[in-house]
Amino acid sequence: MAEKNDPMIPDGDVNPIDTDYQVGQDNIIVNVGPFGLDIHNRVFAVSGLTVIAFVLLTLLFHNQVEPLFGSIRSWLTTNLSWFFLSAGNIFVIVCLGLIVSPLGRIRLGGTEATPDYSYTAWFSMLFAAGMGIGLMFYGVSEPLSHFGSSFAGISTENGVRTDWAPLGAAAGDAEAAARLGMAATIYHWALHPWAIYAIMALGLALFSFNKGLPLTIRSVFYPVLGERVWGWPGHIIDIIAVLATLFGLATSLGLGASQAASGLHYLFGLPEGNTTQVVLVIGITAIAMMSVVAGLDAGVKRLSEINMILAILLLLFVIIVGPTLAIVTGFFDNMLAYFQNLPALSNPVGREDANFTSGWTAFYWAWWISWSPFVGMFIARVSRGRSVREFMVSVLLVPSAACVLWMTVFGGTAIEQYVQDGYKTAAESALPLQLFAMLDALPLAQITSFIGIILVIVFFVTSSDSGSLVIDVISAGGKVDAPTPQRVFWCTFEGLVAIALILGGGLVALQAMAVSSGLPFTIVLLVATFSIIKGLSSEPKPA
Repeated sequence: MAEKNDPMIPDGDVNPIDTDYQVGQDNIIVNVGPFGLDIHNRVFAVSGLTVIAFVLLTLLFHNQVEPLFGSIRSWLTTNLSWFFLSAGNIFVIVCLGLIVSPLGRIRLGGTEATPDYSYTAWFSMLFAAGMGIGLMFYGVSEPLSHFGSSFAGISTENGVRTDWAPLGAAAGDAEAAARLGMAATIYHWALHPWAIYAIMALGLALFSFNKGLPLTIRSVFYPVLGERVWGWPGHIIDIIAVLATLFGLATSLGLGASQAASGLHYLFGLPEGNTTQVVLVIGITAIAMMSVVAGLDAGVKRLSEINMILAILLLLFVIIVGPTLAIVTGFFDNMLAYFQNLPALSNPVGREDANFTSGWTAFYWAWWISWSPFVGMFIARVSRGRSVREFMVSVLLVPSAACVLWMTVFGGTAIEQYVQDGYKTAAESALPLQLFAMLDALPLAQITSFIGIILVIVFFVTSSDSGSLVIDVISAGGKVDAPTPQRVFWCTFEGLVAIALILGGGLVALQAMAVSSGLPFTIVLLVATFSIIKGLSSEPKPA
């Protein structure tokens, strides 16, 4: 008899889907030396071979693929920015609708299910998995970039805008440029990305914990595909999910490696080139493997909580020793500026700020969507027992507020240093170095910069660890207890893909693969939204 705390056994009333499919029925179990494998033969084989081929070709022909990556990124973001923006708006509207809808009363795991984790542990894991490396990399650099481009004003060539400022810019007005820059930054880090994560996570949790289906992406599509979801239509969905997750993670790992290398150069004089970044990826991937072997509770949970404490300490330090009053008032001013500019920033058509929408927003939306299988499944696994309303408020609104605070503290401090103190070093530094340049103008810069490097590395480890676990579940046909060597395989190849992209074009290559893998999964996620609402409508609500 199954134990009461088995996550796949509902507590209370649910409306399960009646299917003859058994988790792992299409898997093959083989022994490779002392290691056992339990894999979905088609999903694992196609996605694994595709990744291996990509790594080999990119490493062998990195000089030839570098311009190719740039062309791919430019074409997709320029021509399809309207599609990414429209999809992001749909996800936000659906999430907000579920919060106020009667469907919000439905509980994940059954009408009597209770949460597996405390709020503290839950929020720590949500935040570390969902945003960690990105916030460290862009927390200073993005607000400064939007402020600088807005302050410089609009520039045109042959009647076409060539500047990167959002909306209509704010030429020569430092206060207005700061407000617009922070509003544009928050737009990229608040409601929209977390709505993308929330939709994917809700679908996985609902169809696994309530409907009794395997914890794979294909299960979300049962209301649309029926039993065909166990055939090739479902295989293709899971393969796209594996590749999107892998390349989305590789983008983040590449950003983390470049920032860690810049920090080590700043503190200890180590060279900043590709060699240092590759060595960092190898070393941190090895640490991630140890965390993988330790398991979810001993590995990811513990590292996430440690990192959350360090992040809060660094945040409080900057608030106390930085421009405290400007930060406190700036939080509310920035939130107001965000909501005032949100309709214009989220408008997908008729935009004149093409560089901003294609170079920033379209890339971000594709990146978040490529991350959604990974973050969504991770959130789903740790969110059993929450009501849909509690889930949406927590996953959508609480992390959004945290991101606004983070950007206000770090980005707002850098802007304040520029405007009030005339300190322009951060703004003139390379993107990966801007965080450390901002900290350099504050007391105890050596210590805080070292903490910043530790944060990047541990976020790197938790992302790689969590991503390996999620990819392994998908490629094992929904088995959550597949053999550990499989997770080690995926952890290894996350690092190899990041190395291949670093050597094959750096940041442009990383962004190109995030956008390329995010495009097909955007279509998948839009169909999933319809399927989720249909699935929720049939669930019993608690008394």
